[in-house]
Amino acid sequence: MFKALPRRGLSLATAAVVAAVLASCATPEPEPAPAPPPPPAAPPPAVSLNEGVAQAASIYVAFMREAGTIQAGFTSAEAIQAAIRRGASYEPAQLSRGMIAYGSILALQSPEFVQGVRAIAADPDNRRQIIDRVVADPAYAATLPGADAAAGLIIDTIGRDSAAMLVIADAVEGDAYTIQERNDPRRRWAVAHIADRVTRLEGAKALSAVQMLPSAEESARLFAAANSGTGLSLNGSRSGPPYTPAIARSLAIAALAALGAGGEDARANTEALTVEQNSEFCLNMSKLMLFQCLAASRPSYEDMFCVGRHVARDLATCTAQNITPAPVEIPATAVAGGAPDSAPVQTPVAEAAAAASISATSALNSGR
Repeated sequence: MFKALPRRGLSLATAAVVAAVLASCATPEPEPAPAPPPPPAAPPPAVSLNEGVAQAASIYVAFMREAGTIQAGFTSAEAIQAAIRRGASYEPAQLSRGMIAYGSILALQSPEFVQGVRAIAADPDNRRQIIDRVVADPAYAATLPGADAAAGLIIDTIGRDSAAMLVIADAVEGDAYTIQERNDPRRRWAVAHIADRVTRLEGAKALSAVQMLPSAEESARLFAAANSGTGLSLNGSRSGPPYTPAIARSLAIAALAALGAGGEDARANTEALTVEQNSEFCLNMSKLMLFQCLAASRPSYEDMFCVGRHVARDLATCTAQNITPAPVEIPATAVAGGAPDSAPVQTPVAEAAAAASISATSALNSGR
């Protein structure tokens, strides 16, 4: 007789099969999507240098160009007086600051320096830290990437200005000595005494105190070159440290500009960075020596000597000093292990000024 299977067992088996089939057909849950990468850091602001720096630089460029037109072989006493007026017409602090401002624009012509500075400041926090450090310590700019390339442009260009003035100095001074030593009938006017020496000296002093005005055309050219990184025909080579304070300050202004921190709202920082005491002191001493020389001279050829020595040669010296580190001298007492001398140490600038004064006085006295 047929015996039926238990209904309960059949139901459980069927349920298990159905569950297995359903499980195999179920859609798996998707894995969570990976988090999107963080957005790239915004690049530093565009290169920005304010017009004040360009205007200061134009004063230096325009004056050096004008002084470079002085030539030996004067044909009249008035030609010498014109050279004195041309050479005396600078205010020392303005010329010094203009030289440093010009150096910053030269540094901005170095793509290696500009790009190197911007590369390490891609992070906003790094950029802020670099800006603050440059403002607090201008010498820090000399450690930034590409500084040697930028310094090379400054040293080569301003070095050419110095060399040009030295050539003029040699020629003018040599011409004065020639007139002193030879009785040339064609230039008897040069041995005649100057008619109004006091007025001529006071005129030179007055010109030295007049504030120099920037050249609009030169300012526009330098402003465009600074912010574009092009436009100046330069020949430069790398120049490694140590750097003078003037070079370091030029690099500091350029670094701020490369980081977009040298614009119109940063004039206070850039103007402060153009002030360098040794540079201004050298030019101030040059003016004092010029006035002393003019006060002592009598015939026109001695005024000619003053032009060569205390206009052309001193300009050559002061510009060279701004770009060439002074050698470090070790006092003899230190070498011998003795106590330091209590006498004040004379800076290289003061030594040069004192030597120029002695040389000028001796040369003038030998001519009388």
